[in-house]
Amino acid sequence: MWSLYTYHHLLAFLLTFLSYVLLHASRKTFSNVKVSISAQWTPSALQQNGSNSSLSPGETWEENQLFADVEEATLFLGALDSIFLFSYAVGLYISGVIGDRFNLRYVLSFGLCGSAVTEFVFGTLTEWLHFYNVYFYCILWVINGLLQSTVWPCVVAIMGNWFGKSGRGFIFGLWSACASVGNILGAFLASSVLKYGYEYAFLVTSVVQFAGGVVVFFGLLTSPKEIGLRDYSETGLRSVTRDSDSQHPLMNDDEDALCDEYSIQQRDEELEPQPKAIGFLQAFCLPGVIPYSLAYACLKLVNYSFFFWLPFYLCNNFGWKEVQADRLSVWYDVGGIVGGTVQGLISDVLGKRAPVLAISLLLAMGALVGYSHSPNNQLVNGALLATTGFLIGGPSNIISSAISADLGRQGALQNSQQALATVTGIVDGTGSIGAAGGQYLVSLIESKLGWMCVFYFFIIMTGCSVLFIIPLLYREICSLCRDSQARTHQL
Repeated sequence: MWSLYTYHHLLAFLLTFLSYVLLHASRKTFSNVKVSISAQWTPSALQQNGSNSSLSPGETWEENQLFADVEEATLFLGALDSIFLFSYAVGLYISGVIGDRFNLRYVLSFGLCGSAVTEFVFGTLTEWLHFYNVYFYCILWVINGLLQSTVWPCVVAIMGNWFGKSGRGFIFGLWSACASVGNILGAFLASSVLKYGYEYAFLVTSVVQFAGGVVVFFGLLTSPKEIGLRDYSETGLRSVTRDSDSQHPLMNDDEDALCDEYSIQQRDEELEPQPKAIGFLQAFCLPGVIPYSLAYACLKLVNYSFFFWLPFYLCNNFGWKEVQADRLSVWYDVGGIVGGTVQGLISDVLGKRAPVLAISLLLAMGALVGYSHSPNNQLVNGALLATTGFLIGGPSNIISSAISADLGRQGALQNSQQALATVTGIVDGTGSIGAAGGQYLVSLIESKLGWMCVFYFFIIMTGCSVLFIIPLLYREICSLCRDSQARTHQL
């Protein structure tokens, strides 16, 4: 299997990985600087900085339509999270269709650079100009959600173009660690410059992300066909060679022969049928898309709840310092990285995805029960977090990457292979809708019933993920049994 891969495969892997690392780093930065932002958006910050002393705090904040206290600012930041996730979810449905109809490299670079500019305006430029307006912030965050939604469908589609189904589970499981690596990078970048002001945290991440978009634009190949490789099957690639003269140097003394050769190749390319992009409703009705989308909606709700609420839970439930809680929460991401890689490899060996997911999610329900009773000990808590991340983050990574690529390249597509980005957008968009609604439910349940009921809610949602894939699980188990019986008869 590994002999099929070239330097170009490695470059596609690294550049797509880098793209989503930088995107998630900027997303994590906003989560890490919420305390500083909420303090800056209240009258206390104005009095401490000594600026605009001729105006009373009430008059100044009324003019800028901001907040009287930190609690109101915190509520608005929570509303921005929901605004972002809903616009991100809607954008995923649209971006997948766009990605299958336009050059993936252009769409991906536009999303990265556009999102970087939006974040710079939101967090850095407004602070430098002392311009504060809640409506302006909301509009920027809607735009940011739409721009960021272009990235995931494009990178999954590009990876699907480069890597066939053979080994896809392991490769995509390893590659899907990009989100967790981005979370770690974002936390590091934000903490390293936060002492200078939250605007510099946005400045650093937006500049790095914009630079990454430029590198992607000039360095990424979206398909093996761009360098003379053709995808003849789901398992391998081979070089396109039309005749023995195809390896001759470009500068040939016989210009007529070169022109003839070029015209022949051009006619061959013109005769080659171009795959048409599949429609949105057609992609939605493909086998497996709806069950996996619904399962991912429940699973992403749980996964993103840990992303948004874990440091807050550790601080409030155990009384640990914010710095300690931030560092400890990293272990959930570490578990997700290992889980996605290991479970992807196992699914490759079996040749089936659903059984691996079902076992992991059933074990995750037990892990959630165990973590909800974690003692006030950071070592034990970290170990339980890593285990929970392995069992929840792993399946989440597999569904959003390897399974999305499988669904976008299945046999039901026949002659149309332009469905990868559309299917990925549907799966991740449905998951993001679940995650957006879940953030409000988590805060509501916690305020009314406490954290223990929040974990019960997570357990129920994880169980629903298993229920949605039961039909696929039954079909794949039957297929494994038939294969086993066939091998037995052959022996």
